[in-house]
Amino acid sequence: MKTYLVTGGAGFIGSNYIHYMFKKYGDGIRIINVDALTYAGNPENLKEVEDRENYTFIKADICDKEAIARIFAENEIDRVVHFAAESHVDRSIRNPEIFVQTNVLGTAVMLNCAKAAWELPDGSFREDKKFLHVSTDEVYGSLEEDGGYFYETTPYAPRSPYSASKAGSDMLVKAYMDTYHFPANITNCSNNYGPYQFPEKLIPLIIHNALNGKKLPVYGDGKNVRDWLYVEDHAKAIDMVQEKGRLFETYNVGGHNEKQNIEIIKIILETLQEMLPENDPRKALVSEDLITYVEDRKGHDRRYAIAPDKIREEIGWEPETMFKEGIRRTIEWYFAHEEWMAHVTSGDYQKYYEEMYTV
Repeated sequence: MKTYLVTGGAGFIGSNYIHYMFKKYGDGIRIINVDALTYAGNPENLKEVEDRENYTFIKADICDKEAIARIFAENEIDRVVHFAAESHVDRSIRNPEIFVQTNVLGTAVMLNCAKAAWELPDGSFREDKKFLHVSTDEVYGSLEEDGGYFYETTPYAPRSPYSASKAGSDMLVKAYMDTYHFPANITNCSNNYGPYQFPEKLIPLIIHNALNGKKLPVYGDGKNVRDWLYVEDHAKAIDMVQEKGRLFETYNVGGHNEKQNIEIIKIILETLQEMLPENDPRKALVSEDLITYVEDRKGHDRRYAIAPDKIREEIGWEPETMFKEGIRRTIEWYFAHEEWMAHVTSGDYQKYYEEMYTV
């Protein structure tokens, strides 16, 4: 039985990955989830698996060397899947230091602890140990509106404190692979969406606000383009890279779903109108009249688009969920988990929302 150490597993992508892995492998694997439970890490994301005998949750910060080293010492870790990161661009603009702390120094701690646990006296590594560092397409910078894609060979050109900190963490992983032949891979993914996403991000924010008749904040002219990837497709890609990918390689994971932000909002509104029953009072609240343009984000990248050619050709992964289907699934999930949304949209989140988006 392989033991997986998942960092940031109580967050959006991490929790979806854990659900996917248990759905695929059942009792054939063991997962240890390490999460500091900051604002975006939510134990409720994993209620369905918390009683499994092959699941363990440990509250710890990836920057805590002693805690991480202890986990490696007390467990035979076969796979590390490193999600844990500060990940919201707006927050990075307001508080860059915590992004450097978590994303760069935290990654260094994870690499050092895994290296110490897996390295043999001759400098090689124990057989079948693998570290996967989950990163973002934002490290590549911004594309022109009229074409072009990010490839694994695209030079890094980060433009926000968030993307710069992720680029720094990527470079650390690359350095460990080159210097020590440390058994690792990097994945750079496009924007994810789906269940359990914290509602500071565009799609859950729009769903939540529209259902409550609140303004729908849109940065600038709303024509910034992102490539959207349904989170379960991403989870599948991560598993396939760890089991089939060539060591030391980077794989871009994209959704082939390029959309302008304003287009996303209109699709969500249309889908909500289709899905809400005629007698649901929220149906009357859902309207394009709620769209409110706000001052553009500082250094707002115009377009991201990933070419997932390499992962398709080498590993056989392709995105399976087209955007309208994924949005429908996401909205269905939020309808079924309104209590979850109520919990995460109270307290500190509300204060943050008011600071960021009040116009």
